[in-house]
Amino acid sequence: MAKQRFLTIVAQDPSIRDERGILTAQVALDAEALLPGPRGSRVHVIDYDASTSTLYQPYEYPKDDPERDPFEKASTKTVLRDPGFHAQNAYAIVMKMLARFEFALGRGVAWGFGGHQIKVAPHAFADANAFYSRDDEALCFGYFPARDGGTIFTCLSHDVVAHEATHALLDGIRASFIEPSSPDQAAFHEGFSDLCALLSVFSMRDVVAKLLDHGLSTSGANEDRASGLVSKKALTRARLKKWVLLGLAEDMGSELSRIRGSALRRSLDLEPSGKYLDDDEFQHPHRRGEILVAAVLQSFLDTWLERIRVLAVHRGGWVDRERVVEEASEIAEYLLTMLIRALDYAPPIHINFGDFLSAVLTADHEIRPDDQKYGFRERLRESFSAFGIEPGSDGKGRPEAGLWRELKKKVSYQGLNFEPLRSDPNEMFRFVWENRRVLGFYEGAYIQVESIRPCCSAPPRSSHLVE
Repeated sequence: MAKQRFLTIVAQDPSIRDERGILTAQVALDAEALLPGPRGSRVHVIDYDASTSTLYQPYEYPKDDPERDPFEKASTKTVLRDPGFHAQNAYAIVMKMLARFEFALGRGVAWGFGGHQIKVAPHAFADANAFYSRDDEALCFGYFPARDGGTIFTCLSHDVVAHEATHALLDGIRASFIEPSSPDQAAFHEGFSDLCALLSVFSMRDVVAKLLDHGLSTSGANEDRASGLVSKKALTRARLKKWVLLGLAEDMGSELSRIRGSALRRSLDLEPSGKYLDDDEFQHPHRRGEILVAAVLQSFLDTWLERIRVLAVHRGGWVDRERVVEEASEIAEYLLTMLIRALDYAPPIHINFGDFLSAVLTADHEIRPDDQKYGFRERLRESFSAFGIEPGSDGKGRPEAGLWRELKKKVSYQGLNFEPLRSDPNEMFRFVWENRRVLGFYEGAYIQVESIRPCCSAPPRSSHLVE
């Protein structure tokens, strides 16, 4: 097993705090040899501020103990003001998202440009914005003045960094998705990136616990903190949605709502309806992406409520608070893995939300046919249907509705070499060409093999998160 390095990051947003200050967490990453920046094999932090023409000193880990986390006990002042911590926070979250994708897909993931290292600029410019640029091979994070006179750094918001990193990773996996060939494809990048960012945050137990505790304390709900119990009656759908999901949107703060917070709140405010897809308001990519977010988060909430329902109940109708939090984080972790894995089962161009749903259902069924414990697939089908999204496949001949159909006709490998077929685009093109009728390709279509990516899927695992 590879040696690991533990690095401290902001768990969600500087506005979410506990008695010790800003809520932080440690993430486990492969202990690669880091140059100043930090600069590793896949991520290079270059802290240049274009607004002030300032190049910050590249952060360098102590030579006497390069794998030690220098910010393990960072104060609130350090988190907010130290450019070195900002560099570490951005590096670690991008690397963590890369690791999540590579685990889910069972293979390495390339960036959507020619280089091996993506550049990350934690203080790129003075503006309330953050973005991924394929041309610049970079993730750029802005900063702007807060109402209280301080400064808001987008590089300190976990979901903003994870969102932009997901754009870059998705671009490396499906380069054509960045083209707005249809309303759904134009929206997919935004919706998928929001989902990966939000589920990454929800998978952190400390964040869920903090939001749940805040909701319990402000609502007057029954709880017994001494014994770690909470009344089961207090854990209703409306309250969990308000405390945890909407609580996250509110704790991002009105300052950051211009970047991510408002999108989350709008998604959660969407009541299930099949009318959104045809509504003019939802033809805009960001707005339409919120439909995808709403459908998945509804299934997240439904699954969490069901798991709470079956938890062991103490006398008087009490449930273990830690189990409630644990269920939420594990559900988020699993859903995140499902969504990422589905990319390998999705069409490379002209994707729509129904296609993605079939990809999610099929990918999960292939690795875990028995869905009885959580019922993820059934809930996703129901949730997507409530928003007018039906699977791209009818699943005819398959054990479940919505799965991609199996290829009934046999493909031919005559005259092909197996080993080159695993790595040589020309050999793969020859295979596609020889089997174009079996595969259902239009005779006059232009066909190009962009890449070959052998993969080995593995069951989901819990995240390496240290409290």
